[in-house]
Amino acid sequence: MYAKGTTIRTTVDFLRAEGGSDLVNRVLGTLAPHTREAIARVEPTGELPYAVLQSLWRSADDALGADPTWAERAGAFSIESLGMQLYRGILLKRSPAEFLTQSVSLFQLYYRPGDMTVVFEEPGHAVLRLIGFDAGSSVFCRRQTGGLQCAITLAGGAEPSTRHVRCVLEGDAFCEWELRWN
Repeated sequence: MYAKGTTIRTTVDFLRAEGGSDLVNRVLGTLAPHTREAIARVEPTGELPYAVLQSLWRSADDALGADPTWAERAGAFSIESLGMQLYRGILLKRSPAEFLTQSVSLFQLYYRPGDMTVVFEEPGHAVLRLIGFDAGSSVFCRRQTGGLQCAITLAGGAEPSTRHVRCVLEGDAFCEWELRWN
């Protein structure tokens, strides 16, 4: 399993925005030297093993765990920042429905293998399912929740809500997110 450099870079950028270089250094300082080196040199469109990203998230969670919303905010930050720079045409749509049903998968621009697929869609409501990707971390699920809510807002959804309603880590067969908007 792999993650694009954008996920790693935006995590580090989020940490910097939250606590400056001190927080970044504290989080990176807990990682193995080869992991820190890989994180430092990855390009936004490059790939690293997903395990590298997970180790970064574990360290960030240790540092920020007292804030139960950090991962959701980091997901939204990712979409608002580098996500908008690289994938503006995918994110800015006439409606959330158009964003969700487009042929280009935003998920696949960040991770591989796998996909996030629409399993239910009606005006103002959709359910997305993660397939073919083992999240392996509640940080991933929480980050997706924040990123999806931000993406729905950028696609024109007013008053969006995003809930992670099924989770493999809690014994479900798959992860699903329920999205609502006006």
